[in-house]
This record gives sequence, structure tokens and C-alpha cells, in this order.
Amino acid sequence: MSFQAYLDTVEKNTGKVPQEIVDEARDRGFGADTKSGEIVTWLADDYELGRGHAMALVHVIKNGVQISDKHVGATGVHRDESGVLRLDGIAKRGESVR
Repeated sequence: MSFQAYLDTVEKNTGKVPQEIVDEARDRGFGADTKSGEIVTWLADDYELGRGHAMALVHVIKNGVQISDKHVGATGVHRDESGVLRLDGIAKRGESVR
């Protein structure tokens, strides 16, 4: 599953676009120096997210929307179309949230 697919699934499961969760994390004081486990625990407790989906958000909270070019345009299940993740929601890309 690609980074973007993980974030899209988070949106489908929580009803919140990823940016809303990132903003909430920042309001809680989470950022680049926060331990990943602390963020994962919060996401599991508040949103019932599993580790993989939580770790996609951890990346964004700690590092921003840029991802490694390693998987961009590559083949396989972890490939992304872009090196920049979209946090503004599925509907903004013209797709439906199911």
C-alpha cells in the first residue's frame, strides 16, 4: 500500500482529512522531536488506527508531506504517483470517499 493509500484509508476510517489530524497533532504539541510511539498510541486510542496507518501519519507529523523518491513511479504495492503527499482529502482530487 502506498503512503497516499494509507492516508486515504485513514480519511475513510475516521471521517477526517489527514490535514485535520495533523493539525490536531500539532495542537497537542507533537512534532519532529516527538517519539513515534507516543503518536501511534494517541492515534490508536483516539482513532483506533493500526500501526501501518498510524505510521503514515507519523511520517507527515514528524517530516512533512515530502516522501522519498524511492517508491515514486516504481512498480509494486508501495509505489506512489508523487513525492508529495496530499493531505487535503480524497474529494479534492475528484474521487469519492466510501
